[in-house]
Amino acid sequence: MFEWLPYTGLAALFILAAIALTRRLGPEWAWVNRKIIHFSIVPAVLMFYFEFIPAEVFSAAAFIFGIFQLWPHIRNSEFSWYQIKNNYGEVFFAFSASVIPLILPRGYTTALLLAMAVSDGVTGIIRHYYFRRRGFNVKLKKHWTGSLGYLITAAIIAFLFLEAGTVGKIRWAAILMLAEYQPWLDDNLAVPLVGSALFLLY
Repeated sequence: MFEWLPYTGLAALFILAAIALTRRLGPEWAWVNRKIIHFSIVPAVLMFYFEFIPAEVFSAAAFIFGIFQLWPHIRNSEFSWYQIKNNYGEVFFAFSASVIPLILPRGYTTALLLAMAVSDGVTGIIRHYYFRRRGFNVKLKKHWTGSLGYLITAAIIAFLFLEAGTVGKIRWAAILMLAEYQPWLDDNLAVPLVGSALFLLY
């Protein structure tokens, strides 16, 4: 009945270990630390894909994690090593991850969650190092180098998990890349919203 419990515990352990590791790196690496924590959900997503973790359990765990991250913002006592004041991206990420498995098929959900975790993480780290070398504020900048990293990794994910033709997979990756790059809506909301809408095409 609770066969999913050890897998869920193991998936949570990866995320908690990433939070502990990034705390050691400190607040000056907050932008990179956020992306490391993004990467840490990959084991949970893969366990969901291979049906070791049910959609309802994955959703509930993501929702709880979202509340866990929202609370410091409400109290104005953010976890300084990865949370940024007035930036709720990690909260949006968790809440989005709690909804997607409940409304989309397993394979498509996996592709979208991996794009949110891996592609977003890659693009953020590329941009961080690009602007760090130039002395700019990496928290406020986007650049084509990061978007290229997003496009490549999202295309790889699409080829692995989407049931579509080659053109469709590349188009999916390109549209998500544009959703991440646009400046009007936090990408942790824009990508899952656009990605969910794109399901109608796939």
